[in-house]
Amino acid sequence: MSEVLNVEEIFASKVFTLGKMRERLPKSVYKEVKKVMEHGGELSLEDADVVAKAMKDWAVENGATHYTHWFQPLTGITAEKHDAFVSHPDEDGKMIMEFSGKELIKGEPDASSFPSGGLRATFEARGYTAWDITSPAFLKEDATGVILCIPTAFCSYKGEALDKKTPLLRSMEAISQQAVRIVRLFGNDQATKVTASVGPEQEYFLVDREKYLQRKDLIFAGRTLFGAPAPKGQELEDHYFGTIRERIGSFMKDLNIELWKLGVTAKTQHNEVAPAQHELAPIYETANIAVDHNQLVMETMKKVACRHGMYCLLNEKPFAGVNGSGKHNNWSLGTDNGVNLLDPGDTPNENIQFLLVLACILKAVDTHADLLRQSASDVGNDHRLGANEAPPAIISVFLGEQLEDVVKQLVETGEAAHLIEGGKLATGVSTLPDLDKDATDRNRTSPFAFTGNKFEFRMVGSSDSIASPNTTLNAIVAEAFCEAADILEPAKEAGNFEAAVHDLIKEYLTKHQRIIFNGNGYSEEWVQEAERRGLPNIKSMVEAVETLTTEKSIRLFEKFGIFTKAELESRKEVLYETYSKTINIEALTMIDMAKKQILPAVIGYTKSLADTVIAVKEAGADASVQAQLLNEVSMKLAEAKTALQELENKVTAAGGIESQKELAFFFKDQVRAAMDALRAPVDELEMLVDKKVWPMPTYGDLIFEV
Repeated sequence: MSEVLNVEEIFASKVFTLGKMRERLPKSVYKEVKKVMEHGGELSLEDADVVAKAMKDWAVENGATHYTHWFQPLTGITAEKHDAFVSHPDEDGKMIMEFSGKELIKGEPDASSFPSGGLRATFEARGYTAWDITSPAFLKEDATGVILCIPTAFCSYKGEALDKKTPLLRSMEAISQQAVRIVRLFGNDQATKVTASVGPEQEYFLVDREKYLQRKDLIFAGRTLFGAPAPKGQELEDHYFGTIRERIGSFMKDLNIELWKLGVTAKTQHNEVAPAQHELAPIYETANIAVDHNQLVMETMKKVACRHGMYCLLNEKPFAGVNGSGKHNNWSLGTDNGVNLLDPGDTPNENIQFLLVLACILKAVDTHADLLRQSASDVGNDHRLGANEAPPAIISVFLGEQLEDVVKQLVETGEAAHLIEGGKLATGVSTLPDLDKDATDRNRTSPFAFTGNKFEFRMVGSSDSIASPNTTLNAIVAEAFCEAADILEPAKEAGNFEAAVHDLIKEYLTKHQRIIFNGNGYSEEWVQEAERRGLPNIKSMVEAVETLTTEKSIRLFEKFGIFTKAELESRKEVLYETYSKTINIEALTMIDMAKKQILPAVIGYTKSLADTVIAVKEAGADASVQAQLLNEVSMKLAEAKTALQELENKVTAAGGIESQKELAFFFKDQVRAAMDALRAPVDELEMLVDKKVWPMPTYGDLIFEV
């Protein structure tokens, strides 16, 4: 019998929680920490020293020798520099372990070695990390030992944000301030802030580590650049929610334990649609903590997979022909006195506050559909979005039949007099209960779907940080709230609030109803209908980049202090550069694999076939089958060699392009086309060449043998 696991005992055991602070800090200091966490401000250096000592003592008791300011640069992953707690030995030669409030609050990593998009020159090295007091410190344990990790923001010497977290925190303050104005209009005087909460569902693939190490494309690019389809894929739908294999189950168990220790509320686990694909979903958390935890989820998945002789693939499209991986970003808003602004209640047609919030969100998404699309853009997602497995690249909002009918009534008549009810679902089995049926079905093809009391932004890529999508969501909705409050606050003072809010809801819904779509987002008909409605269809990451620096976007972000124009320009440069570098790595990897592995293996196979043809003919037998196969392989080999040379030429040509934007589009339009042209004959060769001589594991080996 396996050891009984006490989840309550291990949960957050590696986190310096509020509970641990309450136990270890003087009441006055704990009170100040809570005040800053909830209302802003900063701790005095004296109080910071007390917190730092308590944090260090707790960490050392748990085996920590070092601390780090853990931050999230524009690479999209995390960064850390470890410093030991050791100080100068005392006069007796005894080592003293110290950690000051100054060290807790501020760090100084090199700012020139991270992507900055021109914000920092190479010779300008100074940057700062600043403690995010709202996200708890935690302990990471691996081969380097136990490290105290302090979540921080990262900015330049001049104050520009060089990370993903700083803009997110700014956006959270912006939406809180504007949403409080909205709830005040409806008489909620107790709420002091509104918090954006997020629950990101994480999809991933697991493959055998030994097979992974035999594929240079998986090692260097995170996805397969060559690969013929296996005889079986996902067509039988037998993997989704199927019985979890022993090896995978063992991984999931250890993953849960590690995440629970880190305070991550890992709740749901299951097999996903594609073979070797799985999903983990947590419970909702404050947006910045959810971002931190999602980074920990991805890091921990890779670490635990290695322990089990596997490798975790987070690329959005590691295998052609089967579903890729996304990260459904479930987003909601709640006041600090317990009101969910996205809860429609039993009678949403009569819930005026909810209808105003809904109208504002529709306005925000319609106005900034291009920006929202950009926030979910990354290189891997280009292979996934719109490919009949993920939401289309066109932003639309799914409301469901009930709310869509409410909107229709409000637009047409100015009031919603009736409501579509869910009713009962009769199972037809006497021993099974009849079920209360929701008034609305779900729509898995929608990129931005209302799902009861939250919105599910389904476009985000599996490897991407969720910081950018949530920064954008917070910002665009804050703007809509602000504009609504600017209209309604004077109306309330004048005593005609009820009429004004009804008029505004009707106006917003009428003007922005084009963004609502409840149908099949995968259909070609929707692409045509979206074009007729005037909705943007931004098909790739590089086409989305310019949306960051339109006048509309700059005005939005500068209004709420989330980004300056310079910070937006820098991110644009980083995105172009990241795209070019990523595709260049993929192209060079293809060239390397083709030259050093695939072509030599095929040439060896053709020699074997030629020898066989000669031997069979000399024996006086019919060698037509062998000769035909030799001819087919030789033709594809020649086609692959020609395509390889063309890809090399394109990569060489890219080296002469100086403009980052021009270079990114060259990689998108020219280099990727050359990569596809090389892959086609190589994948056909894989189907012709003896498996024993093929130089790498196939799709069948990778996704069915784990």
